[in-house]
Amino acid sequence: MADIGCGPGRVSGFLAGIGVEVRGVDLSPGMIDVARRGHPGIPFEVASMAALPFRDGELAGALAWYSIIHIPQDRQDAVFAEFARVIRPGGRLLLAFQVSEQGDEDVVHLRQAYGHELDLRTRRQSPARVKARLAEAGFTLRAELVREPVAPEKSRQAFLLAQRTADSASEAAAAS
Repeated sequence: MADIGCGPGRVSGFLAGIGVEVRGVDLSPGMIDVARRGHPGIPFEVASMAALPFRDGELAGALAWYSIIHIPQDRQDAVFAEFARVIRPGGRLLLAFQVSEQGDEDVVHLRQAYGHELDLRTRRQSPARVKARLAEAGFTLRAELVREPVAPEKSRQAFLLAQRTADSASEAAAAS
């Protein structure tokens, strides 16, 4: 399994702790350094969500836990296609993200977080739009939860579980 956009490795560490074989990837070398220090038994590497370091169909599953919030809409189709490339047919994908109340997407500009000054834009998104893009990439929705914010959150939170559908090559191999 892959933790895509793993940040400091918190979720990867949880998964490894319950026996899941997991690898973490993140675009930020600094985050990967933190993840490696905090979870030395888990393989972490610097990689983009748009060019994952996995073979076609290598993964039984993946999660992108609040990591698609960093991807502009015009690049999400390519990212979801990349997820479909590396997740084998029948494999699962779990996404978590903040919900937009203003349409397909609203951008939040953070100038301070976690006690640090920064310049970061995140995107709240429409669950309906994300579901449609997942379907176009080759995933079937299996479960959806949208919950109200819990302090200090400022927006509803969405959790989508999708399954990679079989592609025509996989279907032909299964039929023979």
